[in-house]
Amino acid sequence: MTAETRTFEVDGAAIALDDPALYGNRELSWLDFNDRVLWEAKDPRNPLLERLRFLSISASNLDEFVSKRMGWLRLSLKSDANHRTVDGLTIAEQNLVVRERVHAMQRDIDATWREAIEPMLRERGFRVVPFEGLDQSSKDALRGYFMEAVYPVLTPLVVDPSHPFPFISGSSLSLLLTVRADEERRHLARVKVPPNRSRFIEAGEGTFVRLEDLIAAHLDLLFPGVEVDESCVIRVLRSSEVGTPGEDAADLLELMEDTLARRRMADAVGLELQGALPEPRLGMLLEELQLHPDDVYTSDVMLGLADLAQLASLPIPDESFPPFIPAVPSQFLPNEDDEHHVFHAIRSEDLLLHHPYESFDQTIVRLIQTAAEDPHVLAIKHTTYRTSPDSPTLGALIDAAGRGKQVAVLVELAARFDEANNIEWARRLEDAGVHVAYGNPNQKIHAKISLIVREESLGIVTYSHIATGNYNSRTARIYTDFGLLTADRQIGQDLMAVFNHLTGLSKQPDVKALLVAPMTLRSGLEERVRREIAHASAGRPARVVFKMNALEDARFTELLYEASSAGVQVDLIVRGICRIRPGIPGLSDRVRVRSVIGRFLEHSRVFAFENGGAPEVYIGSADIMKRNLDERTEVLTPIQSPALQARILRTMDRFLEDRRQAWSLHDTSWSRDQAVEDIGVHAELLALAPFA
Repeated sequence: MTAETRTFEVDGAAIALDDPALYGNRELSWLDFNDRVLWEAKDPRNPLLERLRFLSISASNLDEFVSKRMGWLRLSLKSDANHRTVDGLTIAEQNLVVRERVHAMQRDIDATWREAIEPMLRERGFRVVPFEGLDQSSKDALRGYFMEAVYPVLTPLVVDPSHPFPFISGSSLSLLLTVRADEERRHLARVKVPPNRSRFIEAGEGTFVRLEDLIAAHLDLLFPGVEVDESCVIRVLRSSEVGTPGEDAADLLELMEDTLARRRMADAVGLELQGALPEPRLGMLLEELQLHPDDVYTSDVMLGLADLAQLASLPIPDESFPPFIPAVPSQFLPNEDDEHHVFHAIRSEDLLLHHPYESFDQTIVRLIQTAAEDPHVLAIKHTTYRTSPDSPTLGALIDAAGRGKQVAVLVELAARFDEANNIEWARRLEDAGVHVAYGNPNQKIHAKISLIVREESLGIVTYSHIATGNYNSRTARIYTDFGLLTADRQIGQDLMAVFNHLTGLSKQPDVKALLVAPMTLRSGLEERVRREIAHASAGRPARVVFKMNALEDARFTELLYEASSAGVQVDLIVRGICRIRPGIPGLSDRVRVRSVIGRFLEHSRVFAFENGGAPEVYIGSADIMKRNLDERTEVLTPIQSPALQARILRTMDRFLEDRRQAWSLHDTSWSRDQAVEDIGVHAELLALAPFA
């Protein structure tokens, strides 16, 4: 909050902008988002296999939330349990309410599978059954599969004085057993369910058996001559918050490898059970994991429902979204007369790309591949935050280095859960002669930027790509993102200054067109919101339209309250976390918040300002979160073409007007229009592509 608290008069009462009641809790707001994802699994308007996929996504999201945010709460409890966040809750209070909400969501996910999705699959001829429910011929066939493909990778572990309690890795499934060699000796045993085997094994046409059930049915082969008295499936969730890596590491690569090693051994934050586990065994397990009984969730269906994604490709006609082929803008279509025509197209006018409606591979990947092969290209500079193991973009940059071009790649090693992949790519790039630099451990490089330097008849020309999404061909098929391609000289100079700042020891880069965090992005956005307040105060039209993944920063939320109270129309399209409370008379009655959930994951960030009839529109990598504004390297670029500005604003209005996919926030509650006849914004944009 600001040092000087501002108050507003509403219905004769003064409201202070630092009142905790004005701010939603970050953790609970994120869980609201996952409720909206789960609703897609319940929504009968969606095809069955898409409902199954959404169920899997909501389960995966919840696992990640427990690992990240419950892990963060646990760490915070140790340091200051009574610390209050901006919404007024202490860390201890949040830990209790969030754990209760997580368990409620787990029950909801289980119920959606048990009561909705699984019965519908059965109606269509597909079922998941216990091993004992199979006929003998199917059992015999699966026994052969077990012996050939599963048995060799299993390791039964018994706990006794000579065998200590085994480490249970995070998110993996295990069978926890009580085995008896004779009447006097009973031991705890564990069999890890191998994660490199399919979770659902086909046992005949349309019939599947879970891998853990197959293993449980063949315990006699793992423990010959031993009785198995009790069996339970367990799953441990571990924190991804492991603190700061050891400072004695030789370099950042070593630091991140240390982080990965410690994450594997991180504290447990939750225990999931399926089946009966006697109290003495449960007590022993909780003691070993240092968990409380309230940290335990018992499922009556199965654990790890994220694995249901495996069934989302079942051959059920008309039960998936219609397939589509991403459009290719005309500027990127092959031209036999000029193989480098894409550079001429960008030089003649700025190009705006909207993925996945427009192909990422046939635009950005092709551009970088063309640059790698073009003898006139002298240098390529590039950032990578999250990318695929088979990244064609990084492959092209390796090719460019092999052709003698100057190639610099900034690899963010600390991209959560992508560290191992990025470490591997960093080594491959270095081995190929690419200049590789890393983000500061305390300031991640989250910007999505690429710069191509080309020598042409009129001199050196820079071609810039600034985007809202990662250079990842896989996620570009399901994440919605904008990207700007421009030969604008000032933007090119600004990008060069940003790259030099990141690879060298230069201080704050001197940028004129771009907004760059942590230096100028927060102040630049705040200045523009205050300009809208001035327009509203002068009686001129005033509006901001922001689209982002999260509105978490308290200071910026306070500014949006101030803007609304001054007469500015504040339109927010927020995918996930949202702290603001719209609809408070006199304070936020000009705030409109929508959240669009559907076929694609909304990932683009847009910041548009009415500016008295001279609109300004920015796109880039930053959300309105403290970490993005103050603690990361982020880049926003202006969209200078009036035609491209208008295109983005039309798209934003489609999100705001959508009656099929969009949710509306009223104070602290989300609601959704259930109009059946309307076409959702994703289907509408698919029909419009290409947009050029």
